[in-house]
Amino acid sequence: MKLIDLHVHSTASDGTLSPQELALYAKAKGLSAIALTDHDTVAGVNECMKKGLEIGVIVIPGIECSADYYGKELHILGYYIDPDSSVLQNKLKELIDGRSKRNLKMLDKLTELGCPLTLEDLEVDCVPDTVFTRAHIANALLRKGYITERKEAFSKYIGSNCPAYIPREKFTVKACIDMIHEAGGLAVLAHPMLYGYNRSDVTNLLRGLALEGLDGVECVYSTHSSDDVAHLLQVCLQLKLFPTGGSDFHGDNKPQIDLGSGYGHLKVPFDILEAMRKCLGMSY
Repeated sequence: MKLIDLHVHSTASDGTLSPQELALYAKAKGLSAIALTDHDTVAGVNECMKKGLEIGVIVIPGIECSADYYGKELHILGYYIDPDSSVLQNKLKELIDGRSKRNLKMLDKLTELGCPLTLEDLEVDCVPDTVFTRAHIANALLRKGYITERKEAFSKYIGSNCPAYIPREKFTVKACIDMIHEAGGLAVLAHPMLYGYNRSDVTNLLRGLALEGLDGVECVYSTHSSDDVAHLLQVCLQLKLFPTGGSDFHGDNKPQIDLGSGYGHLKVPFDILEAMRKCLGMSY
């Protein structure tokens, strides 16, 4: 069976493999296709697609954006977007500017707490145009010796409700979905079982998001149980949404999750990709 992974991060955001390395690793893992879905950026997409063409791995241009839905943060994946879309680039600039302001405020808070960091500290081992996230702050805290393991950064300093945490400015879900559609892509809810909802609540959430223009749901995911997957697939049928799947691979920033296989049992069939292409009227 041909396998794919439609939720992958690179050094353009908070992954530890470069876009080229991701394509090469996908080839080594025997995957037929991956989607590069970095946070709020498409900076690595063209590089990854180019390497994929060279080695025979399909690379879908993608993105992952955080969005506000009535006070709840949801993650929306965009697939088959045009990375050069002027609408997309302008909107992403707003998001990246907001992230930059947030990072500076968090660094100020950390200084007050006795853990001074600079922007240069975040840039270690990063490529140009990297979108800095809390993962980069955690890595810098570890390198500086302020913490002894990465998870301590989130439990003690920069996790939600911690003293150095600053909420991030986000688009609404509707604005995020519209942006993806305007860039020619498909909008998908990422990891629906990670938001603290039970299955009944997730069903109602997906009904609401379908009215906002959502196209699909990430049914197959590293932490979803087989019962979760079955439930989500059924909801997709009811609401005429298409299913997707991915590992949420970040390299060494989430070392337990491997590309293509997640925690070891993930399998995302190539048929999913064919269904997505059909939605866009694409042919091979």
